[in-house]
Amino acid sequence: MEGTDTTKLLREVDAGVKMGVTSIDDVLDKVSCDKFLNILNESKEKHQQLGSKIHEILNKNHAEPKEPNPVAKSMSWVKTNVKLAIDKNDKTIAALITDGCDMGVKSLNQYLNQYAAASDEAKAYTKELIELEESLGKDIACYL
Repeated sequence: MEGTDTTKLLREVDAGVKMGVTSIDDVLDKVSCDKFLNILNESKEKHQQLGSKIHEILNKNHAEPKEPNPVAKSMSWVKTNVKLAIDKNDKTIAALITDGCDMGVKSLNQYLNQYAAASDEAKAYTKELIELEESLGKDIACYL
């Protein structure tokens, strides 16, 4: 399975899940509205559950998981901390998370196209993460 479109796609989804969890973790302690906090915690849990499924498949097939791009991760952290230092409120947090969701959906769709020969299962997991990201963006739109 190593080197196949299926592996490559699953590794990208794995990195996307990790990036989503990290982004949510970066803001959780700054959220003031309990309902907003619950939405983020539920989304984080769903991301982690999907990540566990993907890790299981990668491990079963002796494929290495993938970490998020360190530059993208660093840039996200800097953007989050700078924006929150200027304006620490739920509106700013919602905007940051929504931007991250939008970038994730775009990247995941690109990977679906790039790794077109991936298995239906890998494509389904990719679409599941896309749906998680789109749903989170919609669920927090009222905080923008």
